[in-house]
Amino acid sequence: MNTSGLKEKISKNLGNIQNQLNLANEWSVPRLVKIAVNVGLGRAVTSGAKAEDVLKKVSEELAVIIGQKPVETKAKKAIASFKTRIGMPIGLKATLHGRKMYDFLDRFVKVSLPRTRDFRGLKESCVDENGNLTVGIRDHTVFPEASADAAHTFSFEFTAVVKGSNHKKSLEFFKLLGFPFVKKEYNKK
Repeated sequence: MNTSGLKEKISKNLGNIQNQLNLANEWSVPRLVKIAVNVGLGRAVTSGAKAEDVLKKVSEELAVIIGQKPVETKAKKAIASFKTRIGMPIGLKATLHGRKMYDFLDRFVKVSLPRTRDFRGLKESCVDENGNLTVGIRDHTVFPEASADAAHTFSFEFTAVVKGSNHKKSLEFFKLLGFPFVKKEYNKK
């Protein structure tokens, strides 16, 4: 298997990215550190279906999408209104590094975003003040690896953690990588 196109794009255009962001040093260019993927299954687990079956199905689907097996997250508190007890499995999480991280982001930008319904671009508020990009995906079937006939569709979120950046730098960095952001249109009156 060859290396990710996104990683090659970053390494080839490092000087270009540095010039476009007006940075004096090559080491001050924002760098991707990891991607944290999180799936919350509170309602699906407490809805009456067997929690083990739901977790198993979602875990298998998520493993196909991200390329590694996720870890169960368990409730730390018992909350009666949410019908949770201490130690009850309520979600899944995974952390991607290296090649899997770049492959996931590359597939997300080039394949999954165009498949989403009524997609007009990511909002600039997806990038926080530390420069990390957080995106929520409502339906996991936008990824071609996921089975479309899944009995339980789920949503998940991922956070692309960037080292040594702020909101403005990271926003430009993600735009240079090909992330489509909504263009602001102002009403001229």
